Amino acid sequence: MVTAREVKSPDPEALAWLRKLQAYRQSSARRSMIELVITAFPFAIAWSAMLLALKLEQFWLYGLLVLPAAGLLVRLFMIQHDCGHGSFFRSRHWNDWTGRIIGVLTLTPYDYWKASHAIHHASSGNLDHRGIGDIDTLTVREFLDLSRWGRARYRLYRHPLVMFGLGPIYIFALQSRLPYGALRRGWSPWVSTMATNLGIGVLGALLAWAAGFWPFIIIHMPIVFLGAAAGVWLFYVQHQFDGANWARDDSWSFHEAALHGSSHYDLPRVLRWFTANIGMHHVHHLCSRIPYYRLPEVLRDHPDLADIGRLTLWQSFKCVRLTLWDEEQGRLVAFEEASRTKRRD
Repeated sequence: MVTAREVKSPDPEALAWLRKLQAYRQSSARRSMIELVITAFPFAIAWSAMLLALKLEQFWLYGLLVLPAAGLLVRLFMIQHDCGHGSFFRSRHWNDWTGRIIGVLTLTPYDYWKASHAIHHASSGNLDHRGIGDIDTLTVREFLDLSRWGRARYRLYRHPLVMFGLGPIYIFALQSRLPYGALRRGWSPWVSTMATNLGIGVLGALLAWAAGFWPFIIIHMPIVFLGAAAGVWLFYVQHQFDGANWARDDSWSFHEAALHGSSHYDLPRVLRWFTANIGMHHVHHLCSRIPYYRLPEVLRDHPDLADIGRLTLWQSFKCVRLTLWDEEQGRLVAFEEASRTKRRD
C-alpha cells in the first residue's frame, strides 16, 4: 500500500500553510447534523415530488426536479467523503456508519472506497504511483510507446462521452458492485461491497414496491447517473488542469503536490453549496481533516490561498483536452502536442 511519505525536501510554502490550517480541523456535531438534515430531507422531498409528477403526468415538473435531486445526491456523497476522512463527526463510529448508510444511496461501498481514496490522497500527483483512486493519466512518452491499438484505447478512454458519460455508469453501476482484483488487500473490500450491495437491493426493493418498478427506475437511475457524471467531472478538473503539479517519486513532495496538484475550482455560490465546497480542493488535499463547511472560513481568513490553482467554471471546460503529462515541459498537454512530438522524433 502507498503511504504518505515525508517530503525529502519540504516545500516551505506548503508546510507554512499546513501549520495555519490546523486551526480549522475541529468539526461541530450540531453543524454536521444540520448539514446532514438539510441535504437528506430535500433529497427525499425531491424524489417524492418526482414520483408525484410522474403519477400526475406532469413531466415538466419531473424534468425540473431531476437536476437538483442529482445535485443533492452529489452533496450526500460529499458528506460520505468527509466521513471517510474522519472530518464530518469527531467520532469515528458516527463517521463510518453515516458513510456506510449514505453509500447505499450513492452506490458506493464506503469502507472499500475509503481505503482507495486514502491511497489517492497519499500519492496524488506522483507519476510512479498511479492507478488507484485516480484517473488514468499517461505521460507523452508512455503514450507514444504504445501500439496503435493501445493509443486508440487510451484515446477512447479519454473521450468526453466515455469519461463523463459511459465512465460514471461503469464505475458506480458495475465496478463498485464487484471489487475485482481487491483480494490482495484482504477480505475487507468484499465485505464492504457485498454489504452495500445488500443494502442497495433491500432499499431498491422497498422503493420499487412502494412506487412501482418502472417509476422507481425512471426516477432513481437518472438521478444516480447525473450525480455520478457530476462527481467524475469534479474529480477530473480538480487534478487535470493547466498548472497541475506532477513529479516522479524522487522529486515528488506530498505537501507541494497537495497545494499545487489540486485546483481551486471557483464555482458559483449555488454550485458550491451542492458540491459541498469540494472545489476548494487544494486546501482539502493539504489538510483533509477540515470539514467541508469550514473550508470557506479558510479562504475568508487567508485570501492568498484563493489564487493558488484557481479555475473558473468557464476555464474548466478547457481541461477536457488535457490528456497527457509532458515530462519535458512539466505540464499536461493535449493529444495534438503528443503527435507533434512523435513527428519530431
